[in-house]
Amino acid sequence: MAAQRSSLMQSHQSWTDDLPLCQLCGVGSAPNCVYGPDGKGTQSHPNEDGHFCFSTDCCFLYGVFNGYDGSRVASFVSQRLTAELLLGQLSTGHTDADVHRILSQAFDVVEKSYFETIDDALAEKANLQTQLPEVSTHGVYPSAQTQKIAERLKALEQEVSGGATAIVALILNDKLYIANVGTNRALLCKTTSDGQNQVIQIGRAHTTDNDDELSRLAQLGLDPVRLRQTGLISGQSSTRRIGDYKVKFYHTDIDVLSAAKQKPIISEPEIHGGQSLEGVTGFLLLMSEGLIKALESAHGPEQVNQEIVAMVAAELAQQSSLEAAAQSVVERVKRLHHDAYVSGRQRAPHCGRHEDMTLLIRVINYTLADGSLTPTQGGRIYPVSVPYSNHQSTSKTSVMLSLVMPAQGTLTNGSNTASTLEGDTPTAGQSPTATLQSTNTHTQSSSSSSGDGSLFRQRGSQAAQPDETGRVPPYVDFTQFYRLWGSDHSEGQELTAK
Repeated sequence: MAAQRSSLMQSHQSWTDDLPLCQLCGVGSAPNCVYGPDGKGTQSHPNEDGHFCFSTDCCFLYGVFNGYDGSRVASFVSQRLTAELLLGQLSTGHTDADVHRILSQAFDVVEKSYFETIDDALAEKANLQTQLPEVSTHGVYPSAQTQKIAERLKALEQEVSGGATAIVALILNDKLYIANVGTNRALLCKTTSDGQNQVIQIGRAHTTDNDDELSRLAQLGLDPVRLRQTGLISGQSSTRRIGDYKVKFYHTDIDVLSAAKQKPIISEPEIHGGQSLEGVTGFLLLMSEGLIKALESAHGPEQVNQEIVAMVAAELAQQSSLEAAAQSVVERVKRLHHDAYVSGRQRAPHCGRHEDMTLLIRVINYTLADGSLTPTQGGRIYPVSVPYSNHQSTSKTSVMLSLVMPAQGTLTNGSNTASTLEGDTPTAGQSPTATLQSTNTHTQSSSSSSGDGSLFRQRGSQAAQPDETGRVPPYVDFTQFYRLWGSDHSEGQELTAK
């Protein structure tokens, strides 16, 4: 099996082109962007994200990879990981423990294989460094030969640098497994038995804000307080990553990691599942860190999961394909981020740039009909998007509110922290009745009313249905208003005539 994998990887680097793509998912993406003073954006480096979405006779496999300092690692992982999982390693007879073991081994083999590909470059780099004399006071090398060595060293450093974080989803035997390394995110939105749609964040980002990660690092001899204060480690927020040879082989040269007894930055995935998907209706989202951070920068981190799910639900009800829905959501986040920057308001300083963004949507028991995606259980979702700006508050700007009206239940807020796939019950602090709404705290739920409600048409618990033109009847009756306005207007005309 190992020889087969190596042969495939060496002889045909794009062998995954022959694997069947999954037709139940769509991917949207946007490159990084840096805004100038005039609000115009430019791309600062090539897109470093990667993804895959494959289906085989026994399973479905999806992944989103966030590369940094180049796309080499993300590209390698997306290629090699499929070879470690889709060449007969998985079968319908495997238990949950088997799947966890196979996933963990796959990540381990992938990283070791990556480092093997840069062994020669690292050896050459080490050899050249011994030949390089000391730099002069002005930073100029004394001869043309040493200048060539310096240039070669720079090229080698670019070749071997970089790393990637990964979020991988596997569906086997109608069970969902999530393997996470780093700062990407997985969200599961599903309709529960009581008719509500629950949003669950699966796992947490591996950063110094994660208490479990701090505990792991503390056991290796590192100072958790200092780690939390430092935040970034070698320029990245992730405490788990694939590649990045400097923090793996030379962590003792990094001040904040120097006391570690073992490698502190690891590629071992945190694995959740398997969670049965039998009878589940909804969708799974895999997002790169760039998408998450862009929306957090524009609106704050409080309601990012709910906002993304609202956008996806709205686009699934409108778009003719999953690819179009995913791309529309990414473009919408990009526009919100840009609008927050040019607004010059409170969030503007956080929005000077964004990294590459990738969103993968995998629907579960949705069917495509009449150009719209509709849940197989429950009614169609009809979105109404309107521009919103609260002039009384500077905390949020240019929010696009989506009024989503499913025929059954409302979308509730699931865990935003350490939720796993082992249970469906919301954890402490969750609100089982909290309806989806904007991150602006001054905005009321779309279903709320005030006073005696005389202006609002009474519809009971039945959601509004569109007429033959596809329009939803208005909730507010302005008959009394127009009657009073007409009366006042006519009296004014009579006084003028006299």
